[in-house]
Amino acid sequence: MRVLIVDDSSATRSYVRAALEGESDVDVTEAASGFEALRVLPRERFDLMLVDINMPNINGLELISFIRQSETHRGTPLLIISTEAAERDRARALSLGANAYLAKPFTADELAQAVRGLLDVTRGLTREKST
Repeated sequence: MRVLIVDDSSATRSYVRAALEGESDVDVTEAASGFEALRVLPRERFDLMLVDINMPNINGLELISFIRQSETHRGTPLLIISTEAAERDRARALSLGANAYLAKPFTADELAQAVRGLLDVTRGLTREKST
């Protein structure tokens, strides 16, 4: 599974990487900003993207909009991981196209559960389209 983690906090990226790699065979790409993610996205495909909201230059909400307009990445499951825990922040991210929202701080188990849930839904949709 190919995963893109976009977060300006190196500690968060390391924590998420460790949690994901502990679950299964995962190939992780990291981006320290929305701008860096925009440089990576045209060159690679991902099975899952985890995006922070509060980042310099291009924030996570702007990045979600770009991803959902991209032919290549439009259907990629997108999990927001953010310190913004207010319901309005969650609603805004979901309305822009995020599939799920996980407020920081979170445990490795909570992250794994959110990721499994997203991937199960995506796999189910893929099976439905192929039948």
